[in-house]
Amino acid sequence: MIIWEEPKLPAPEQLEKQMRILAALDLIMCEEDWLRVHRYDSAWSDDETMGSLNNGSGDVVFVVFAAEGVIIKGFDHESPYSPHAQEEYGTWPGIYDEVPKALLHRIQDVAFTHEDVTFCIWWENGDSAWHSSEYERPDGWENGADFLLGYLCDSPESYQEWAQGYFEEQLDLAAVRAVFEGAEMTEELIASLNPERDPEKALEELGTLGLLELS
Repeated sequence: MIIWEEPKLPAPEQLEKQMRILAALDLIMCEEDWLRVHRYDSAWSDDETMGSLNNGSGDVVFVVFAAEGVIIKGFDHESPYSPHAQEEYGTWPGIYDEVPKALLHRIQDVAFTHEDVTFCIWWENGDSAWHSSEYERPDGWENGADFLLGYLCDSPESYQEWAQGYFEEQLDLAAVRAVFEGAEMTEELIASLNPERDPEKALEELGTLGLLELS
């Protein structure tokens, strides 16, 4: 087992807050769920919450927040670590070997496509850092972590820049900042972010996913 150092990630509590903020913003910016990159479900199961990143090109990250800690499973379909890149289909040897069993169990659900993995990171309760298994990592091979975790915009400015490119819409930075600072979700705030969005429908969906309060 080794300490995960790059790319740097916040501790679990801050990571979950960050994913909630990004999911709320994407929801407001885009009515169609399948076109959103950032997602979050506060009621994924009875004892789990789940955030995800999906760029629509076959690359995805799942983050499960559970009683035992947090596990992150990422998949870059172009990575040489992909099971589809092996002579015989299968996960890269060792990638899951040192993951705590209780956390590994959390990503066995068919929705996570367990075999499709190019990096796996975890933070067990009581830890002070993120970890990954120790396994062969050929020089020059990319696992997609830098690329995919780069979608985790950590400031209003970085989200505004990313979203204006992705959604091809201008965003009010003050409104984005308000969401990052935990402002109450209101029809007025939604309208300032996306005048084309039906605010009542957006508020209803935010409530369903547990995203009305972000502070």
